[in-house]
Amino acid sequence: MSKKDPFIIFSGPCVLESEDLAMEVAGRLKEDLSVFGDEVKLYFKGSFDKANRTSIDSYRGPGMEKGLAILEKVKKELDLPVITDFHLPEQAQPVASVVDVMQVPAFLCRQTDLIVAGAQAAKEHGAILKIKKGQFLSPEETENIVKKAANFLDKSQILLTERGTSFGYNNLVVDMASFQIMKSFGVKAIHDATHCVQKPGGLGTATGGKRDQIFTLAKAAVAAGADGVFMESHPNPPKALSDSATCIELSKVQETVKALLDIYKVV
Repeated sequence: MSKKDPFIIFSGPCVLESEDLAMEVAGRLKEDLSVFGDEVKLYFKGSFDKANRTSIDSYRGPGMEKGLAILEKVKKELDLPVITDFHLPEQAQPVASVVDVMQVPAFLCRQTDLIVAGAQAAKEHGAILKIKKGQFLSPEETENIVKKAANFLDKSQILLTERGTSFGYNNLVVDMASFQIMKSFGVKAIHDATHCVQKPGGLGTATGGKRDQIFTLAKAAVAAGADGVFMESHPNPPKALSDSATCIELSKVQETVKALLDIYKVV
């Protein structure tokens, strides 16, 4: 039997708050997950801009120039691959020149110009294009997204992500069949463990969440065939400047990954 691909983990703060915090979180993640050797592939995550915050007063991030500089430092000094979001077609090239994985936010997953620009930039720079399935899409509809990207990019460089589907107001649910369906299009599928438990706009001027359900759904997702997990982490979640209701405590990442990896190895 061939060796199974490494279990993929994307982790870090929702938004880049400072260079110091990024280095702290990335260093701790690398140290804690090194115990799993080559069974786990870790990518440090941090957004330079959160363009879809609930309130105009919410912190959005340091901007592309400063944010990419922070990610480049993490990548070079800690020897960690990195991932970040991009929101505009013109951001694709500068982002792909720095990061290893370019992420298309869920709300933008049907923007053809964005997908095409991301796929072209990813091909040029040898990056991966990771697209989050919109809260408004069925898993079957993501085949159209894959086809758009695959016009320019090999499917091995395309990832789809399940981050929950809108279920009434201020609530999301995860269809565990999504992973089988999305993988049938020839790409890997990732479970977004922290965004899928959000309550969008649930706090009025901010997003709420059900942090206590993160582990339960993540275990189910890996059992259902997810190739990896995206989980935002922070040393002090209540103080996080974005997604404070759903990011997990940095100190709990190792034990969470261990449990998920055990499931992954037997699926």
